[in-house]
Amino acid sequence: MKPRSLALLLSLLVSATPCVAEGDPRDPLESFNRGVHGFNEGFDKAIFKPVAEGYKAVMPAFGQTSVRNFFSNLNDVTVLTNDILQLKGEQAIQDFLRLAFNSTFGLLGLLDVSSEMGLRKHDEDFGQTLGRWGMGSGPYLVLPFLGSSSLRDTAGLVVDTVYTDPVVQTDDVSDRNVGIGVRMISKRADLLDAKRTVDEAALDPYEFMRELYLERRRSQVFDGKPPEEKD
Repeated sequence: MKPRSLALLLSLLVSATPCVAEGDPRDPLESFNRGVHGFNEGFDKAIFKPVAEGYKAVMPAFGQTSVRNFFSNLNDVTVLTNDILQLKGEQAIQDFLRLAFNSTFGLLGLLDVSSEMGLRKHDEDFGQTLGRWGMGSGPYLVLPFLGSSSLRDTAGLVVDTVYTDPVVQTDDVSDRNVGIGVRMISKRADLLDAKRTVDEAALDPYEFMRELYLERRRSQVFDGKPPEEKD
């Protein structure tokens, strides 16, 4: 989804999302989470956002696309692994072909030739794998620097990071740190418009981000077809 389209979607969600009463049972650590959220917002305002804005200002559009494609291609290693763990055979074949074509004909992923061939990008991770096999999300969590998560998804993030993230697996420490930093800046730059929409429109950005995250993850676990929730 293009950043401008994401910003429009967030604007619509802000106006449509109902207020959630305090004491949401999915968020028993709300006091702690709001503290971490405040820290993240301060860090973002002072450092992360200005760096992302500078990156977007100096990096040509084709360069931003190439960086985005490169890290998206590396992420397909994690996606493919979790396809297999979720027994999604057909999707695993498609994602293997995506990875193979983009890594070769796409010049190590700088070009997304696979999408042009009709092999669309999927989004799978170990948190979704745990959810697919019946594990509930657990308490909502806000992680320092990383933002919205849950107990299940935090465990999944650790597994994905340790075992299937090619950037983290890089042996050279300086190369690894540069890769992690550039990936984070690229992602933040893509979300500049969307974040601005939330800040300007949401009455309570914390609650809005919580609802958006939990609903999005629930949809991902059930491949866009979540069962109806009981009141």
